[in-house]
Parts: sequence; structure tokens; C-alpha cells
Amino acid sequence: MNKLIFKFLGMILLSMTLISSAFATPVDTYEFKSVDKQKRALELAHSLRCPQCQNQNLIDSNSPVAQDLRLEVYQMVDAGKADDEIIEFMTSRYGEFVLYKPRMEAKTYALWLGPVALLLFGLLIGFFFIRKQRITEVDEQELSAEDQKELDKLLKRADK
Repeated sequence: MNKLIFKFLGMILLSMTLISSAFATPVDTYEFKSVDKQKRALELAHSLRCPQCQNQNLIDSNSPVAQDLRLEVYQMVDAGKADDEIIEFMTSRYGEFVLYKPRMEAKTYALWLGPVALLLFGLLIGFFFIRKQRITEVDEQELSAEDQKELDKLLKRADK
């Protein structure tokens, strides 16, 4: 009985090990010329979006396209190209989609300024709504003596 339990537990452990290795991410084994270039390349790859994936950067994505682009970024950084050159190369090849932070251009003004405009519009509506409420409250509180007498007359008629 004990042997059967140990075999069963061994099979479970083996299957869990195999399953966890199936979900492991591949490791890039590119050799950089310096540690600074490696850090710069990793930061750059983190800031670029995979063209195939919906919302993953080049480091997080396991797609073949992302692997190729990571290698290309690593090689360009190691070759001494500037970040702007690499980003320009990627955007000319894959479009603005590869940038997580789009550039401030005429076609992206709505993207950058839209949330601010919506916030200001909401604050403006809130301001007018609160102001209207305060004006209504003030109007209700301030009755002249003549208006009060007329209101009392109307209330007495309603009671009869």
C-alpha cells in the first residue's frame, strides 16, 4: 500500500514539474559587450510593444516576432545606435503602435489632451450644477414679508 502511495505521489510530482516547465518563458542568451548596453537594451525593449500581441512589451511577449525584435534591438544597441534611431527604425517598420507612449503630434492631441478636457468638462458641469443648487436654496430661504403673507393666505385656502 505504501509503495502505491509513493508511486502515485511521484507521478504527481513529475507531472507538475513537466507542466511548470511548459509555462516557462524562453531566455534570451545574447552576449552584450558591456553591462550598460545590456541595461539600455532591456529598458528599450520594455518600452516597445510587440506588434503581434495586444498589450505586451517585447520582453514579456513570447511570440516569434517579439523574439526577433528583441534580438534586433539588442544588436542595434550593441552596435552603438542611439535610442532615438532604434525607435525611429521600429516605428517606420511597424508604425506608432509599437510605442507605449505615443509622441505628442497633431494626430495624437486627442489621445494626450482628451482625458484632461473630459475632466475639465466634468468639473465645469459639476460647478454649474452645485451653483444652481445653491441659488435655488437661497431663493427658497429669502421670502419677503409680503410674499410670506400671500403664501399663508394660499395655505389657509388649501386647508379649507
